[in-house]
Amino acid sequence: MRQSLEAARWLLDQGCEQILFQYSSTFDSAPGGNIGPVAEALLRLTNAGVAVVCPAFPAMGRRLFMGHLVVGDRLLSQSGMQDHPLTPMSDPDIRRWLQQQSRGEIGSLALDTVRAGIEVLRNGLRSELTAGHRLVVVDAIEESDLATIAAAVADHKLVTGSLGIAQALPRNFRKQGKLSGMAGAVPLVDGPGVVLCGSCSTASQNQVACHLQNHPGLAIDPAVLMRGSMSVERAARWVEQNAAEHPIVYSTAAPEVVAFVQQRFGQAEVGKKLEAFFGGLARRLADAGMRQIVVGGSDTSIAVVEALGLKSMTVGPEIDPGLPVLVADRAGPLGLALKSGNAGAPDFFIRAMDRIAGLERHFAIL
Repeated sequence: MRQSLEAARWLLDQGCEQILFQYSSTFDSAPGGNIGPVAEALLRLTNAGVAVVCPAFPAMGRRLFMGHLVVGDRLLSQSGMQDHPLTPMSDPDIRRWLQQQSRGEIGSLALDTVRAGIEVLRNGLRSELTAGHRLVVVDAIEESDLATIAAAVADHKLVTGSLGIAQALPRNFRKQGKLSGMAGAVPLVDGPGVVLCGSCSTASQNQVACHLQNHPGLAIDPAVLMRGSMSVERAARWVEQNAAEHPIVYSTAAPEVVAFVQQRFGQAEVGKKLEAFFGGLARRLADAGMRQIVVGGSDTSIAVVEALGLKSMTVGPEIDPGLPVLVADRAGPLGLALKSGNAGAPDFFIRAMDRIAGLERHFAIL
């Protein structure tokens, strides 16, 4: 929560008119997780009356109907997310899930209200606020629904949701003439690349398996790492020996394997050890000249960015919906692709490297 509030304060100090609190389109969080507390804290910070809660991202197959989150053609609780080792999502009802994390009562607006149009939706949000509901779960199953929601909250100080709603919000600023539409320069990225994957989600398991079909991989056994038998230096040497073949270093494993290691060493301890390992490995490789780093897993991505000491990144073109190329300046252009465990197509890793290496020098920012 502290980091979220610090980031929001900084953004407001820079003159930002609207804050987006973004989370995964599968609402990854424990029953006592931080989505609710952070959202409520941001409501207080921004003095916002009400904020929508919309994890829907139709482009990735995540749809919200009657408050229930559907992934592909399965309810969230039947999508494989129920077996997530850190945040098992056993209830598809986002209203109930969020209520467990929040002090205030959670509101809800159904798809019929969204489809009735912008003004009806605005009135619905006002009614929810009058009823004392400051966080309101809003249905969306198509991109047009997200466009309606975005238009309805154009003057809201706080919006919460996934990349789906995030991609719809800039239209408001474009209509207001606050986006230049100018092209931005992106430096070309040239050099070897590596994939680092710390996620154990079903999507990540498929992506790792896909990448291993044509590229070398180094599996990191968390138990071996906890015992000290695997080190950053040892892994870095292996990567450097295979640098020409787009290698992957991964700790991805089946849920039952992860659960066994967590039970033996402690969930928090295993998580911290893996984050420190991948962050240290990314820093060691970047210092040695690695120019492309593709990362799988939200916590792993955070650890990598923090370990690299990156202060800013230029956003390039998309690889998959909501997953862009990023370029940082770290002793020259450093290309990155960061994704949550559940995001991206099965061949995301190699396509990310190809896209980073094939960047055009210019692209339209907004």
